[in-house]
Formats: sequence, structure tokens, C-alpha cells
Amino acid sequence: MKTYDVVIIGAGAAGLMCALTAGYRGLRVRVVDHASKAGKKILMSGGGRCNFTNLATTPAHFFSRNPHFSISALKRYTPHHFVELVERHGVEYVEKAPGQLFCAQSAKEIVSLLLTECEWAGVEVSLSTTVGRVERLGEGMQLEIDGRTVAAGAVVVATGGLSVPTLGASGFGYDLARQFGLAVTETRAALVPFTVTSQWKASLASLSGLSCPVVASCGDGAYREPLLFTHRGLSGPAMLQASSHWLPGMPVAIDWLPSTPVAETLADLRRRVPRRRLGSWLGELLPKRLSQALIEWQGWQDRPLAELSNADIDAVASGLGAWQFKPAGTEGWRTAEVTMGGVDTAAVSSKTFAVDALPQLYFIGEVLDVTGQLGGFNFQWAWSSGVACGQAI
Repeated sequence: MKTYDVVIIGAGAAGLMCALTAGYRGLRVRVVDHASKAGKKILMSGGGRCNFTNLATTPAHFFSRNPHFSISALKRYTPHHFVELVERHGVEYVEKAPGQLFCAQSAKEIVSLLLTECEWAGVEVSLSTTVGRVERLGEGMQLEIDGRTVAAGAVVVATGGLSVPTLGASGFGYDLARQFGLAVTETRAALVPFTVTSQWKASLASLSGLSCPVVASCGDGAYREPLLFTHRGLSGPAMLQASSHWLPGMPVAIDWLPSTPVAETLADLRRRVPRRRLGSWLGELLPKRLSQALIEWQGWQDRPLAELSNADIDAVASGLGAWQFKPAGTEGWRTAEVTMGGVDTAAVSSKTFAVDALPQLYFIGEVLDVTGQLGGFNFQWAWSSGVACGQAI
């Protein structure tokens, strides 16, 4: 029976980071994954450019039932540590938005970097490989890998969540957690576009492809980001961020002109250029098709500003500043970037990522109930949790 110090299930961001860290410590490490390629989610992320970290990362950028869980790992392995690794490998990167770092060329460079480091660290990577049963064996663990029994001092579960099943996502990590008595918090698709009810589909479809900066609010979250109309509903960073707060039946509010004090501006224009029409003013601030649609949706008349009463102006300001819609749902796991919820961190050490009652079993990355906002935070969690675990095994 083959024996390893560590078997890591999952050749994604967290799994590979953990593997190379443990490998450099002289441990015999094997990474196994049922996918045919390592880092499939890395390859498709950020439009193929991979938003590999965010320089502004703090625990406040993550959702979890235990908001303090991420503090230790994020402090010990920061975005600057990963940037140093990227620079050592000569990977060029760009800052597309404040703090958000992307590969200048291709996400393949991040996967190549990780696999190169794994090779240098003596890590064995097995792809297109099936893991069967996983059991405790005395002070270690025993696994069935491609029908053969393998012994390991420790097993690390880095299987990710349920998002994008076409890339091989499954609930395997959650099933393992439950097998060993761990709770799994409710999971749902997050960082995902919204779909709309049939009454909205026709009018929104006519706006498909339009984008504009907004402030989107849902629950206790508010985000100043671009919104994108699609033929299925509403997407873009603003909607993806709001989706992490959304539950069925909740409204999403949109401020279409977050930089414009609408009431004051209209009152001033009414005095100075009374013949100016509402539609003409709005069409200069928003895409024309959208401005016309908003006037239609709100039932406003495209009148000269001189004809607007103070109450009319207040109604326009309110309609533009807090326009609400109730999504029919989301596009679900097919397009979700991450999974909200996961293995309950109450039974896992925030320093080592070992299960408290079974210290030879570890959970890292997205499989845990730790979910980042949009913008590179989830990758940073993968790097930080992977390193913390790899150093502790």
C-alpha cells in the first residue's frame, strides 16, 4: 500500500497552494483531482485573465457565519506575498480597478506557476483520478484512489463548491464533511446574475448589452459598480455583488445616477432652462435607450422642466435614486462564480484548518463557509488558507 504524508483532494487554487507549501517542507504530497486539467476554475476566471488577488483584502470582504474565522490566515499570507510569487515567475499583471490584479496575458500563467512550484517541491499531481472512500486509519487516513488503497498521514479537502458544474464542481467535499460528523451550512449560488419575471423580459431584452455605473443595494450590502443588461436579466459587477445578499422575495434597489444630486440639479435646470425636456436631460446622463425605458417604466411624461412641480421633481429623484425590482431568481450554479455557505467553520481550526475532533483531516478554500466579495478576494482566500494549512500539516 502506497503511503504519503499528505493527500490533497482538489487541484484548484487552494489545493495546489497547500501542496507546494507542504512539499517545500519535505513532506511526501500527492494531489488528486477528477478533472483532466488542474486549476480549471482559475483558467476561466476573470474572462481568462484571472483576477488573482485584491490588494485591499481584509476579513470584512468575506461572508461567513463566523466572520472572525478568516482573520488569522489572511494576516499570515497577504496579497503582497502572492504578488511576490507572481513577480518571481515573471508573470505580468495589470490593476484593472483599484486593488484588483489580473494577468496581463492569460490565466494559464497562474496555473503554470502553481504546477511549476509543485514540481519543484516534489509534489505528485494526479489528474483524471477518482477518489472513492475516505476513512480514518489509526492516527492517519486511508483513501481509495482509482480503486487502489492509499495511506496518508493527513487528508486535505480542497474540492471547492458547487458553482460551474461544467468544470467538474460537485458536493463531494460536503459529503465528506458530513461523513465525519461536520455540519454544512446552507449553500446557494453567489456572485451570479439575476433573472427577471416575464413582465420585464421584453423591455430588458431591448436593452441587452447596455452597461452603466450604478449603486446596487440589497439587504445590508451596497455596491458602486457597473450594471449590465442581458437577454436573461441583469448582470455586471453591481448585480453579482448584490446577489451575495439576496434571498428569494427580496427587492434589489438601484441608484441610476449615484454621482448626481437629482432633485437639486432638476430644480436648478427648471429655473435656468425651463424649456429643457426631462428625457433630453436624462439621455445625456444615461444611455438613450435606458433613459427612455426608465421614463416609460416610471410612467413619467417627457415634459419641459418648467412643467414639473416640486412633487414631480421629488418623484423623479426618488425613482432614479431608489428604483426597485424583485428578481425572479438567479442564473444558478451554471454561471455562479462562487458558493455561499459550506463546511461549518465551528469545528475547524482557523490557524491550521484541521478538524478539531479529527486533526488528520483538513478543509481549505471555497469548500468552507467563507465566501469573498467580487474582485479577487476568493482567490486570496484560496492562497491564504492553502498556505496556512500547508505550513501546519
